Amino acid sequence: MRGIILAGGSGTRLRPLTSVHSKQLLPVYDKPMIYYPLSVLMQAGITEVLVISAPEHLDSYRALLGDGERLGVSLSYTVQQKPAGIAEALVLGGEFADGEGICLILGDNIFYGHRLPDMLRAEAARLDGCTLFGYPVSDPERYGVATVDEAGTIVTLEEKPTAPRSNLAVTGLYMYDGDAVRRAAELTPSDRGELEITDLNLTYVREDRARLVNLGRGSAWFDTGTHDSLLEAAMFVQVLEKRQGIRISCLEEVAYRMGYIDREQLALLGKELSSSSGYGQYVMELASA
Repeated sequence: MRGIILAGGSGTRLRPLTSVHSKQLLPVYDKPMIYYPLSVLMQAGITEVLVISAPEHLDSYRALLGDGERLGVSLSYTVQQKPAGIAEALVLGGEFADGEGICLILGDNIFYGHRLPDMLRAEAARLDGCTLFGYPVSDPERYGVATVDEAGTIVTLEEKPTAPRSNLAVTGLYMYDGDAVRRAAELTPSDRGELEITDLNLTYVREDRARLVNLGRGSAWFDTGTHDSLLEAAMFVQVLEKRQGIRISCLEEVAYRMGYIDREQLALLGKELSSSSGYGQYVMELASA
């Protein structure tokens, strides 16, 4: 399975923060926002990742992440000329996907949970069609909302319903089989001129080949598209890291724990980050533990 991070969009709800910066490069406490979705893919065992962003921001992502070699993964990049829907990411990533299964994650979504990496690897192994990941919310009318049967098969899927049938919001994490690129390319743009991800997911729902995994208790999900949610995510990360003495979504640690790099490489990365940085010191301490 290969991974795609959609780091496009204009970030209008976060202006003036995003007037000259890409939203997914903004800090979430102690690291750039894009570290969080990239760490999710890496923990899922995905080592080939495509980053999609606007033409004016792509060089910044390259400067930050490089080709991934330092982390033992492969990173590539492509341009989204203008926001044209989440499903367009699959069209833009068609050549990259090359018929493989795809895990698509939105660059402004943050996921956390001890069971999450194992869950994602298990879901990737059993994928047949598409798998969505839901989270219970108090305001489901703001999201895509799903209902499921006892087996987890999606029965209904609605985008921002006025009368939601459940409180299960569909998060910005999606797994698709190799047919998703073709399906996305055949979608008709919506009234706002975008290829809607819900329309793509419905093609699988109608075939009874769409599952939803309820992340539920023990997990956290943040859609950092507003100032308030960005602050809430940063405070969550700060509290957890300070209380537990860990670093959430530390790419260097993830690469080491997953076996993508060895202890010597980890130590070199720590030195590059500088011991005067708390983040760099954490990496160096990991290497010497």
